[in-house]
Amino acid sequence: MDYALHRYRSACGRLELVARDYPAARAEAPVLLLMHGLTRNSADFEPLVKHLGGRYRLIVPDQRGRGLSQWDPDPGQYRPEVYCADMFALLDGLSIARCGVIGTSMGGLMALAMQAMRPGFATAFVFNDIGPVIEAAGLERIQGYVGPGGAMADWTAAAARCRAINAEAFPDFGQADWLAFARRTCAQNPDGTVSFAYDPAISKGVSGEEATVIPPDLWPLWDALDALPVLVLRGALSDLLSARTVAEMAKRHSGPYGSVEVPRVGHAPILDEAPATTAILAFFKEHVG
Repeated sequence: MDYALHRYRSACGRLELVARDYPAARAEAPVLLLMHGLTRNSADFEPLVKHLGGRYRLIVPDQRGRGLSQWDPDPGQYRPEVYCADMFALLDGLSIARCGVIGTSMGGLMALAMQAMRPGFATAFVFNDIGPVIEAAGLERIQGYVGPGGAMADWTAAAARCRAINAEAFPDFGQADWLAFARRTCAQNPDGTVSFAYDPAISKGVSGEEATVIPPDLWPLWDALDALPVLVLRGALSDLLSARTVAEMAKRHSGPYGSVEVPRVGHAPILDEAPATTAILAFFKEHVG
């Protein structure tokens, strides 16, 4: 689906950031903000856009240091509150006062923080394989692969690298799936080699004493969503979000709430899986329009 590239200044004013702006069929259609995970970029939502496109205006950013957005020369700025400030700069620049939100992994953590920073900015939330408790096994796995890794010879090698990292999460993927995954996750260099489309320095936010991506206690942020419509998606094989946490999220939420477990998928669902797309479309039709 066609989109316009929207270029804007980061909240700090130092960086040029980029977001995809997918138009809706109707000018008055609701807006959805789609925020990707730690090592991903706006292309991560391409499979879902095929289902949502035209129904809603979709704003899909590359966070700083990812995709087409500039890398930050100060790695200390790769932190949740900075990303959230960038998102408000994006929305304010587009004169978007209210929107629905989909957050995958880190994007979901950002959604929680953004609601605390600006209550009422969102009408409804979809959390993709993320919640107030981050399982240690999943965090350790992410810490093990994010960061410097060297360029890959070509797209076939990139697909193999993506498979080596994510095979347990997508046991049913074939070679075509891994190539598509690589093309959403990586970028080709001028010399023809392929690299992951993120600044390796983002690893400083998830490892060692400088880790900043995961706040110590997220339950107060979750509780602040109490009356708002929420949909939680969990990969049945996820090592980051447990079924126990999803059950507790439901228990602590008095407003409209739904959860769906996507079979034979780990962290995180692509969101083109039938149970995921069906739930997302129904959820936004009811709560956003």
